[in-house]
Amino acid sequence: MKLKEDLNPVLLLLFQVTVWLYSVLAFLPSYLFSSVSESDAGLGSEQDRAQRLKAQSVTGRPAGPYRAMGATKRLVSSLHPGLDTLDKVFEDASRRFPDRDCLGTREVVMEEDERQSNGKVFKKVILGQYRWRSYAETHKAAARFGSGLAALGQRAHNNIAIFCETRAEWVIAAHACFMQNFPLVTLYSTLGGPAITHGLNETEVSHIITSRELLETRLKFILLEVPRLQHIIVVDDTPTKWPGYPRGISVHNMATVQELGTKPENVSRGRKQPMPSDIAVIMYTSGSTGVPKGVMISHSNIIAGITGMAERIPNLGENDTYIGYLPLAHVLELSAELVCVAHGCRIGYSSPQTLADQSTKIKKGSKGDTSVLQPTLMAAVPEIMDRIYKNVMTKVEEMSSAQRTLFTLAYNYKLEQLSQGRSTPLCDNLVFKKVRSLLGGKTRVLLSGGAPLSAATQRFMNVCFCCPVGQGYGLTETCGAGTISEMWDYSTGRVGGPLICSEIKLKDWVEGGYHSTDTPNPQGEILIGGPNVTMGYYKNEAKNQDFFVDDNGQRWFCTGDIGEVHPDGCLKIIDRKKDLVKLQAGEYVSLGKVEAMLKNCPLIDNICAYANSEEMYVIGFVVPNQKHLLSLAEQYCIRGSWEELCNNAAMEGVVLQVITEAALSGERSKIHAKIRLSPDPWTPETGLVTDAFKLKRQQLKSKYQDDIERMYGGK
Repeated sequence: MKLKEDLNPVLLLLFQVTVWLYSVLAFLPSYLFSSVSESDAGLGSEQDRAQRLKAQSVTGRPAGPYRAMGATKRLVSSLHPGLDTLDKVFEDASRRFPDRDCLGTREVVMEEDERQSNGKVFKKVILGQYRWRSYAETHKAAARFGSGLAALGQRAHNNIAIFCETRAEWVIAAHACFMQNFPLVTLYSTLGGPAITHGLNETEVSHIITSRELLETRLKFILLEVPRLQHIIVVDDTPTKWPGYPRGISVHNMATVQELGTKPENVSRGRKQPMPSDIAVIMYTSGSTGVPKGVMISHSNIIAGITGMAERIPNLGENDTYIGYLPLAHVLELSAELVCVAHGCRIGYSSPQTLADQSTKIKKGSKGDTSVLQPTLMAAVPEIMDRIYKNVMTKVEEMSSAQRTLFTLAYNYKLEQLSQGRSTPLCDNLVFKKVRSLLGGKTRVLLSGGAPLSAATQRFMNVCFCCPVGQGYGLTETCGAGTISEMWDYSTGRVGGPLICSEIKLKDWVEGGYHSTDTPNPQGEILIGGPNVTMGYYKNEAKNQDFFVDDNGQRWFCTGDIGEVHPDGCLKIIDRKKDLVKLQAGEYVSLGKVEAMLKNCPLIDNICAYANSEEMYVIGFVVPNQKHLLSLAEQYCIRGSWEELCNNAAMEGVVLQVITEAALSGERSKIHAKIRLSPDPWTPETGLVTDAFKLKRQQLKSKYQDDIERMYGGK
């Protein structure tokens, strides 16, 4: 895990003496005092807590089920007694924190087009300060919007769709629907026309909430294919009139609908409050393995899920600020924001294009959202963390020898101290402060989900951002809840023990060679059970076979992921049934493992492994890092434009050699025998990855079909 050291022994000794003196003179008294306080409180040191038992099998069998130590007798399903629906949770928060900032949006000061040297034009923005709605104002806005929707003919138990980017209005609209018992159909803003049409028609919606941009660039072109649609509500303020839409479809502004909701006859209409078992959300998956499926999530499901998540975030409360930029149509982001609302945190909105000072839409010299908001809480998918890791390490390589030496010394020293449960205030203030400022400088908890996080990236975030990374595991089908690692557990490659709302079992997968009787750790397909397990797939009985109810009436979901349980009750994801391919010689290859092994190679921005069971070897598609590829091309005297380099057979060979050498020596036999370089990045907009940056293997296979045939000798 350490960075490579090639250091002058004198410098190393000087560094160690300086750190030791600083620790003794400035921090030893406070360290001893805090240790005594922890001992008096019965907490023990962070290292002691990290080594405690996290979960145990309640039956004593290695297959489980395993429960958190705080929930061995009974799973926990709610934050507070009586708050059993989402409208009650929000009403309680607005009553307890009426004047506290709730939702914040940055004002746009200026927009301009910036022409690049290659002729491309990028839109750049200068943003001002955050403007905030209080909890009381947000609750009032949601109540008015819900009444307005009812006045437009939306009825309880009838589905309503939201197709919108992550923003404050998304959350206001969602709470409006929760209050009125309108099941909310969520669709990713990056979905293509056929997927949007499928979701809207399958759920038979007559009302949809969207943004001006998505209406004009996506939605308006499929309106004739959605015959039941009658009302479109646009969350933007302008324009106020919308001519040119098909007969029978009315377009309204959100403000207009809210005004409609204030009329006495609509206020007095009353509302049909939801029951805990009523559907709150029909969440369409991102479609990584085919047509998006709608997961039916009840109010009680979501509340159980956020109850489990909240228990793993220490000292969560109204002093916290969360930055929202991941898709709210993804269960990780929606759950994280609902956890924050329930605890009085404030949520400031952002986007991947404006997140940091160096983000693509931020004009050079102006501030990104993290610099202005300075969040204490943040959720991220591994793809985003991997990018941050690579970018910082590239800048480290460009440092002067003295700077690089200091960074390496501090990095390796802090790694050692973290393993012993100690803090490193001198290194944090002198060396890592600038790196930490990339996320605003005040982040105290990072939540990671959506895919496995590599050990190298997790260690980097722990060290350079001076905060724990809570790596979690869950699915849309389990409300994103399953496991989350404890904040003082700095071990890597694991996703923690089960949450207090859920339990896990291991089911033997004979074909893959995984059994609960395996030693030293039991292994098998992960099954998640508990009140957070959802109601199933909407109008899709064939797929509902992955859900079942046990003899005690508890629902379970078969995840398709393979895990092993460690002696302390923590789970490690080790494989996936759908990613396992049997080659012609009978050898099994895990495509996900191969990709994870190579993701941290500086030369690779993204990678997709592919194997045909009728062939003898693995091939792959690689999005190379432009800077590193150009450097490599110069080193090997290979010339051409970016596209020409990516299409150059000699360049493919050089890259294959580099990534093979970067792989673990014991796994080289499973690395690609041939690769195809892609000049274009894979983004959600291209349809090749989901909004959580998971690979869409079927779409990638279709795109590179000619290359697959070539690499397997067909052409």
